[in-house]
Amino acid sequence: MLVVGALTARSRRRDFTSLKTVTFGDESAVRPNRWASVISVIVLFLIWGAFTGSKLVPIHVPGPFVGDTTFTYTARNAAGETDDATVVVRVHAVGAEVDDPAIEEGDGFAKNDATRIGVYRSELMRLGRNDEGGREDGYAVVAIDGQPIGPNGSVRTAHGTMTMNERGGTNFVPDQGLQMQPLYLPSPERVVEALVEVASDGYRNFTLVEHLGWSLIRVLGGFALGALVGIPLGYAMGLSDWFRGWFDPIVEFMRPVPPLALIPLVIIWFGINETGKIVLLFLAALWIMAIGARAGVSGVNITKVHAAYSLGASKWQILRHVIIPNSLPEIFTAARVAMGVCWGTVVAAELVAANVGAGMMITTASKFQQTYVVVMGIILIGVIGFAIDILMRKAEAVLVPWKGRS
Repeated sequence: MLVVGALTARSRRRDFTSLKTVTFGDESAVRPNRWASVISVIVLFLIWGAFTGSKLVPIHVPGPFVGDTTFTYTARNAAGETDDATVVVRVHAVGAEVDDPAIEEGDGFAKNDATRIGVYRSELMRLGRNDEGGREDGYAVVAIDGQPIGPNGSVRTAHGTMTMNERGGTNFVPDQGLQMQPLYLPSPERVVEALVEVASDGYRNFTLVEHLGWSLIRVLGGFALGALVGIPLGYAMGLSDWFRGWFDPIVEFMRPVPPLALIPLVIIWFGINETGKIVLLFLAALWIMAIGARAGVSGVNITKVHAAYSLGASKWQILRHVIIPNSLPEIFTAARVAMGVCWGTVVAAELVAANVGAGMMITTASKFQQTYVVVMGIILIGVIGFAIDILMRKAEAVLVPWKGRS
């Protein structure tokens, strides 16, 4: 907050709103700070890059160990004699072609050894496989780097941890650091590479524009139908006690039901074609729009209605000139919420046997552990949803300039 305040001290707007003396609780006086928005995005990007080892950020959290590390183990043979040997472990990137480390065999019954381990992976170490008498009864590994170890025990080495199970088997895990594995969270540059690949070559026989376009069409279609039915229903519930009594239990019953729970019924009733997807998104938007319109009608200042009646206005004129204009802010708010819910539901809707769409692309990529495609799809859905929300805010500012004013 101090940094943002210093950056915006000279660029603060000087208008009527900025001159208000009482702003706490006044929604019209609260505006998004653009510098804070930019800084929040940059901070999120820096955190993402720091925890994925991205080359685009200057600071990283400790990553996994890569390179050669050694540890010694102490073995006891069947005769009770002990001997030490050294193991060289080469930790390398998965898929990279590397050679085994060079070692010397050693003079005692315990022989030096070497192995390779992929980063973020572990290795079952058969320390006695080359030792003289390593397969005889009574042979055991009793210490790692001079630290005693036994069944169900563990010992820290220079760059990893050695554990021993109940049967005396040993497993070595190199230090993994604090960075996320690419399987769980890819780096920003890998996501950009995936975006370029999918944009140029497509994904599963469809271009990126087709995937996003079909998702957008489905969302807009379901939202439009939900608004077309939900807004008149909400007005009727707000203006008629008969409609309120008839539909209020239905709306309040369906409102908390998540759209995902309706997928089995939608498949049974409408099949697996486009109709089922549109119906699911329609149901996701319907109840939100109905409640928003009802709340808008209920929130109309009654003094305006009385003033219109005193001037001789008819019910139709009151509806057109008083109720509808004053309820539009609530309806726009409900529309923004409904659009967000529809975007969140489109992934589930496209699980219903879709062969194209952003949701289909994400779910298919997850089956093949293509996390970079999953993250790319999530970011694109979020960007498009955010862009739609901005357009709706602009439309609200133009169509409902009286919002927040009595």
